[in-house]
Amino acid sequence: MVAVILAGGLGTRLKPFTEVIPKPLLPIGEGEKAIIEVQIENLRKFGFDTVFIATNYKSKYIQSYLGDGSNYNVELEFSLEEKKLGTVGPLSLLKDKLQEPFLVMNGDILTKCDLSDLYDFALNYTDSKLTVATKYIYTPFRFGSVESKDDFLLNVEEKPDLKMEIVAGVYVLKPEIFEYIPYNERFDMNELIELLLKNNEQITRYLINAYWIDIGKYDDYTQAQNDLKEFI
Repeated sequence: MVAVILAGGLGTRLKPFTEVIPKPLLPIGEGEKAIIEVQIENLRKFGFDTVFIATNYKSKYIQSYLGDGSNYNVELEFSLEEKKLGTVGPLSLLKDKLQEPFLVMNGDILTKCDLSDLYDFALNYTDSKLTVATKYIYTPFRFGSVESKDDFLLNVEEKPDLKMEIVAGVYVLKPEIFEYIPYNERFDMNELIELLLKNNEQITRYLINAYWIDIGKYDDYTQAQNDLKEFI
């Protein structure tokens, strides 16, 4: 099975760390493995033996660090964006090599989700070119929520958590999707989703119930350091 890791981001929200080290190479957990190493090893555990790394920022660092993939028992290949191509545009550079359904993962996502189950789920929906993994997140609300009618207060719920289903940064795409992806142009996942819906294309949704974290900010990175002690 084939996977793509999108590892070209600038990691702006994790400065000053990322001024020296690209975000995918930031160490995590007691073993001090790089984030992208944990991702690759997790992909291999679930049967993905070919992994493409889409790079831009500090590409040579990432390629030099990971090598050919033999240390992880996978085949690694790298692509380089000469300009920023967003979250879908980088896939256009790999079009000729992605001839079977493939998983795509943002380079700052860590999850214990069964990725082989996600892949099989996507393949079961033959009419869907895109499967989007989602996750429920709960955000503390700062104020009490009031229920009222006319001039009377009926109930107050003190600082309830807000529940929201979000895009989890993990996808399965089929090669037919490339008819919607412009070559070597900036193109983001939200644009692809909107275009598919506009053309009445079916998009499947896979809910992640397992551990998931987006290491986008310093607080998230710190949290992952604590959470991932048992993950690695």
